[in-house]
Amino acid sequence: MFKRVMVAVVGVPFLILVLSWAPAWATMVLLAGMCAVGAWELMHAVAGEAGKPLIPLTVLAAALVPVCVCLEMSVETAELPLTGILGAVFVFLVFVLAIHRYDGDKGIPFAAVTAAIFGALVFPLMLSCLLRLRMVPAIGMLLVFFPLCISFGSDTCALFAGMLFGKHKLAPRVSPKKTVEGAVGGVIGGVIGMVIMMFVGAWVLQDAFMRPQEVLIFGVVGSIISQIGDLSFSVIKREFGVKDYGNLLPGHGGILDRFDSVTFAAPAVWLVLRCLQVL
Repeated sequence: MFKRVMVAVVGVPFLILVLSWAPAWATMVLLAGMCAVGAWELMHAVAGEAGKPLIPLTVLAAALVPVCVCLEMSVETAELPLTGILGAVFVFLVFVLAIHRYDGDKGIPFAAVTAAIFGALVFPLMLSCLLRLRMVPAIGMLLVFFPLCISFGSDTCALFAGMLFGKHKLAPRVSPKKTVEGAVGGVIGGVIGMVIMMFVGAWVLQDAFMRPQEVLIFGVVGSIISQIGDLSFSVIKREFGVKDYGNLLPGHGGILDRFDSVTFAAPAVWLVLRCLQVL
């Protein structure tokens, strides 16, 4: 628990500094590193010995995704689909490598190929929605914290609600400790996280930042999706017998262990903002 708290004490101020005060390119660099580490963790967890030749290419592509997203959102290169080009080139190279190394049962299995595509493209594109939020003019330094406040608020309240009131298992075969009561507490935590953002935004902008119904929508929808994200990455760990994806963050595990719910919450927030015509 001490290590877990100390990582939070150091990590939270660092995230606030990078995401709010530093230029947008700092967020890009941070996410590029996180995506690369996350891709490495995933491949080492699920690709097996036969899939190891795909790891360097997967890690490189994952790191390049936030860079492409950043360039796409800049005025000069807005019309160039860099992420689409990167995705097409990566898939092409992965299958060329699979063809080259094919040797019956000893070749690169298709499961490793699909894991590489998820680790190099799907996961980084989802997490890079944090960068898309950060690069929104004027209010990006506030929007980028929506998924974080929802996910961390949901995780924290779900933990304590489950400890205090948990009786009915939510998904016992996937995560035995999670309960329905904890999930309800998580939804409340997501709303609390957005209430905090509402007041912080009003203080920073010196004006009304969000309406109560928007707080409720983001909190409820974001929390539900973030909890699905948590369970989704747990399914993968269960299938491959992995306790943690890594040990980069003592007490928390790896990047995928700590940011699994954020990975799902970030695109959800982005889509809700688009539906509300904020972006």
